[in-house]
Amino acid sequence: MSTDDGFRADWAQKDFYAELGLKKDATAEEIKKAYRRLARANHPDSNPGDTAKHEKFKAVAEAYDVVGDPEKRTKYDEMRSLYGSGAHGWQSRGGGGFGGGAGGFPGGFEDLLRDRAGGGGGFGDMFGDLFGGGAGGGRRTQQARRPAKGADVETTATIGFTDAIEGVTVSLRLSSDAPCPDCSGTGGKPGTKPKVCPECEGAGYVVASAGGAFAINETCPRCGGRQLVYDEACPTCHGSGRGASARTIQARIPAGVKDGQRIRLRGKGAAGESGGPAGDLYVTVKVSPHRIFGRKDANLTLDVPVSFDEAALGAEVKIPTLNGAPVTLRVPPGTPNGRTFRVRGKGAPKPDGTKGDLLATVEVQVPAVLDAAAREAVEAYRAAMAGKPLRAGLFESA
Repeated sequence: MSTDDGFRADWAQKDFYAELGLKKDATAEEIKKAYRRLARANHPDSNPGDTAKHEKFKAVAEAYDVVGDPEKRTKYDEMRSLYGSGAHGWQSRGGGGFGGGAGGFPGGFEDLLRDRAGGGGGFGDMFGDLFGGGAGGGRRTQQARRPAKGADVETTATIGFTDAIEGVTVSLRLSSDAPCPDCSGTGGKPGTKPKVCPECEGAGYVVASAGGAFAINETCPRCGGRQLVYDEACPTCHGSGRGASARTIQARIPAGVKDGQRIRLRGKGAAGESGGPAGDLYVTVKVSPHRIFGRKDANLTLDVPVSFDEAALGAEVKIPTLNGAPVTLRVPPGTPNGRTFRVRGKGAPKPDGTKGDLLATVEVQVPAVLDAAAREAVEAYRAAMAGKPLRAGLFESA
């Protein structure tokens, strides 16, 4: 449960002193030393891929954020004392109150929240100040650098028409921003040990005035947000912790992909930071045209040349399929030019696992040159059709 001012009831059950390996009466200097020692030992940059140490680092940072600040520490100790004497009976009530009349508080938790000194904001304000709320937001807080997802990467792959229909695995050469290979993203010279950044005291950012009573957090200019610094910078990345990465990956392009389609490959992008996941790879597919086949959605298209006599008298015509056995197309007598026939199941794959169809369109061929026998036959046909002019209907409405 949390309130609008940032208070989380579960924090009352946390022993921040134990998290730092200290007793409640530890001095401010002992707290600071313990934090720096644990932060250095468990920092994500120094322990890539070690989830347990990443979690420990965040817990240590959370503890130091509270007990490392004298004002917050006083309020935290008082809250813990109240919690131990019966406040563990707190229960969430709707959007932010607590149940009264339980755990030794007959007057309700609202009375407990009032300032015992009379007037002022009471514990409601204390919790806001203690856990990040309140108007005095100019103080610097210690926070663990959270794992960050790597950048997404874009590339293009050109494949053949048949590969687009059937699916194919392609090799892709990628260049992207990645942790420096020599320092593993720490920014320090290999072999040197890190220390807590003195500029931000390990917070990763500093507070800058934005004019008037306002302040903003800015990435620390000394450590670049990594919270640690090195006496000697990495000679390869010059302390930036980043470098160019060139690699070759095998990417599977699914069957049925279309020209211009954008494919997302999860986790194939740039490497993450502080143990974060890798980004994604987006591949825009370019499909080369086929010599005889075309495509319309999940259907393949094919132009089928037929002779005049085949269209007029009817015929059985063999036509190819894409990477399959030929099929026989039955052209009925009197088939007009441009008629399309459907051959089911010979198209591209669909998302539901079925296939589209092959659409075969008839193109009646007119011979450019006729030999004597063919010319005589056509002239005989003309004579037979002389009494049935084709264009008579054009003049009826005119």
